[in-house]
Amino acid sequence: MTAPRSRMSHDYDTFVELATADPAVVGLVLKGSRAHEGMTTAHSDHDLYVVLAEGASTPLTRFAGHRTPELDLVVLTLDEFRAAGMPGFERYALARARVVLDRLDGEIARILSAKARLDADEAHAEAAAYLDAYANSLYRSVKNARDGQPLAAHLDAADSIRFLLETLFALDRRPRPYNKYLAWELTRYPLPDWPTAPLLDAVQHITTTGDVSAQRHLFAQLETVTRRAGHGPVLDAWGEDLHLMRPER
Repeated sequence: MTAPRSRMSHDYDTFVELATADPAVVGLVLKGSRAHEGMTTAHSDHDLYVVLAEGASTPLTRFAGHRTPELDLVVLTLDEFRAAGMPGFERYALARARVVLDRLDGEIARILSAKARLDADEAHAEAAAYLDAYANSLYRSVKNARDGQPLAAHLDAADSIRFLLETLFALDRRPRPYNKYLAWELTRYPLPDWPTAPLLDAVQHITTTGDVSAQRHLFAQLETVTRRAGHGPVLDAWGEDLHLMRPER
């Protein structure tokens, strides 16, 4: 039987003080809304990574997995921290995380910077895969609208937006933000070729209405950008079906 984890009553500031005093701790990294300026609410907790030196012994390991409305802890080694989110759902959270403690002369910050930037091959492969998935959902949405299936068309339109955003961020070699941080991210770090306000308006309009004309207009913009980025073969594989996705003449 696994022994129960130790409980603690420390708040965030008290725990940071405790961890900072422990020589086994080489880094503290805060993620989530507390790391996104202007996103903190009365319900925001503190999500903290506690990074330990390899082979180090510390009583702080008993708090691994600690979770309260005030403080969530992830306790891991430096090598585990390097691998976190690479790939994985945590990548965006770490890409925009804030360094609270770095005892390695900037290495913790460099690790976070590496997570924020996809390498060229990775970005190209992801953009191609997500572009194909986007075209698939778009095609299904337009076809279902044509065939008198409004619910299916609307659901496919909403699905397509996820793949659209994944494609756009991969083209810019960035992990896609969580939905909660999409407007925050684009306002501060706009995507090349995609003015933030019109893009967010299109995303909201399509997910709300499933508007076929708006979907086709967005596809036309994306087709230009993705062909310029070398993804023409992905689109050409759709053959005559591209005519259904493009704006009507």
